[in-house]
Amino acid sequence: MALGRRRTALLAAGTAAVLTLGAACGTGGPSQGSGANAWALTGGDEQTIRSSFESWNADNPDHAIDVEFFANDAYKQKIRTSIGAGGAPTLIFGWGGGTLREWVDADKVVPISELTDDEAALTDRFLPSVLDTGVVDGTTYALPNNGMQPVLLYYNKKLFDRIDAEPPTTWDELMDLVPKFKDEGIAPFAMGGQSRWPQLMWLEYLVDRIGGPEVFDAIQANEPGAWSHPAVLKAGEMIQELESAGGFIRGYNSIAADSGADAALLYTDKVAMYLMGSWAYPSIKDSAPQFIADGHLGYTTFPTVDGGKGDPGNIVGNPANYWAVSAEASEQERAAVAEYLADGLMNDDYVTTLLDNGSVPPLKGVEDRLAETDAPDYLTFVYELAAEADNFELSWDQALSPRQADALLNNLEQLFSGSLSPEEFCAAMDATIEQR
Repeated sequence: MALGRRRTALLAAGTAAVLTLGAACGTGGPSQGSGANAWALTGGDEQTIRSSFESWNADNPDHAIDVEFFANDAYKQKIRTSIGAGGAPTLIFGWGGGTLREWVDADKVVPISELTDDEAALTDRFLPSVLDTGVVDGTTYALPNNGMQPVLLYYNKKLFDRIDAEPPTTWDELMDLVPKFKDEGIAPFAMGGQSRWPQLMWLEYLVDRIGGPEVFDAIQANEPGAWSHPAVLKAGEMIQELESAGGFIRGYNSIAADSGADAALLYTDKVAMYLMGSWAYPSIKDSAPQFIADGHLGYTTFPTVDGGKGDPGNIVGNPANYWAVSAEASEQERAAVAEYLADGLMNDDYVTTLLDNGSVPPLKGVEDRLAETDAPDYLTFVYELAAEADNFELSWDQALSPRQADALLNNLEQLFSGSLSPEEFCAAMDATIEQR
């Protein structure tokens, strides 16, 4: 499909241009006066988003958008406070799911249809499974703004060659690798435990592999006792089994994912494997390009579990990140971001930068573009994995309400440390259902 989009007709078309920002993206905070602004995340696809706004502002000074970047954990706190206090940016960076629903219910964001009289021109380019995460009750409130982000099992091929092993395809094979790597003085898995959310990927995949997506469907629907499903209990037991066996690098609870310290363990040969979203690839490519160029980075899907009901093609992660538009934005600010969403977001240059950065755009018909990159095998693997998955499960800390997500991360941290037994973890999470 043609990725360059015609300029979408806007409800605010014809308004006088009143934005006064300079051509370059600012990094010192929200724009002044009537200028539109955006907040986004450092790492991952930061360079794509940054260069997109820089290019847009240079070509469209009357509709310039100021952008500021924050680390993941700091951003989550800042955006929650800002939206609650009435100080949200014009373009709100998010993950969809439960948080987006809360913004919609509180009238904090506007439907995309309010920005344009040709909504299909903005939405039809995206893969339906990815676009759907920005939809609430049949209405689109957010558009994907970066690459698809399934969680992959990355591994260091050099270290696997050292012990003459293959990446695990089953949980039993994974557990068998733990003592083999430890005997060589190699930690089996990296983990940014200080950030807590990386621990969630283990629970998400194990619950899916054991019980299938229906287990989390019941949790998300707040069915009484859903957290005590046998699949959740079994997943907790398996996590503690892996932790007790020394599966994670020593001191993982002091390692922060935002700093990239967990990924560095993989490309500096300290750990053999790394369970992380595909946003890790751009960061590794930026920090250790030779590691990738030399063919040392391997990647595969999460192992199956013997007797499990889940389809091995199911994936977890973030279909993408998303731009929503603040309901507090003025008509002039809405006009600026609507123009950007139509003609700046996911245009040809945007897609090229994503691909050059090692990210896969969530668009229809980009297979030929993937084949022309310097990493066609990896990018095609991610694209097909996401496009063909029967179930692409949104990260639970985003799919659930913020209150439940906070409780989940707190309780999961205690599950990993052994402070909570699997039964206690399930009971603690069941108690959050009535609090929603």
